[in-house]
Amino acid sequence: MTSRRTAGALLAVGVLAGCAVPSHSAITTGEPPTPATTTTRVPRLVDESDRPLVAFDPCLDIPDDVLTAAGYDPRTKDNADFAATHFTMLGCSYDGIVHIPGVLANYGLSVLSANFDFEEERQKAASNGDDILLTELAGRRALLKTNTSLPYRCGLSVETSYGVLIFGRIHFRDSNAPLPESQWCVGLEDTVGRIVAVLDDFESTSR
Repeated sequence: MTSRRTAGALLAVGVLAGCAVPSHSAITTGEPPTPATTTTRVPRLVDESDRPLVAFDPCLDIPDDVLTAAGYDPRTKDNADFAATHFTMLGCSYDGIVHIPGVLANYGLSVLSANFDFEEERQKAASNGDDILLTELAGRRALLKTNTSLPYRCGLSVETSYGVLIFGRIHFRDSNAPLPESQWCVGLEDTVGRIVAVLDDFESTSR
């Protein structure tokens, strides 16, 4: 596990809510059968607002093979939740698996799933001084974000049915050679596209 972890940062894995259908030793005639109760996973964090529950959990719902194909090591998964009373943000971070001697020491990805809406995310990015490009990814509204005061970082936020999925990547250089700003976001859209494909399947089966 990487040095990003802080004491007490890990939270319990989400549980299933719901009741099992009771069994009966005899059937009483004239009574309709008891309907089966569906189970719904309770998010690991729930806020005190009336916002939607955060349905997609990056720590639980992104398959290891998807992360590996995108260039990240699932074994480095580290909790990146943010607790608040007025919104929920569930997140995980991962280390990259590519090292280019003399150029790239490492890189990291954070994936945050939040229940504030796309417009709130746009306003937050603008207030942070980010350079924003409104775009689209897999038919969803998206924001590409860079900030010259935070070099070697790139962000991409994608609209979801419950809020927004926020991706952030940072490069750690292996030398003092600067990384041109034109390279900060290279490959991030491909990574996000792979994970959004998982989100598409998740949302289609959750309706």
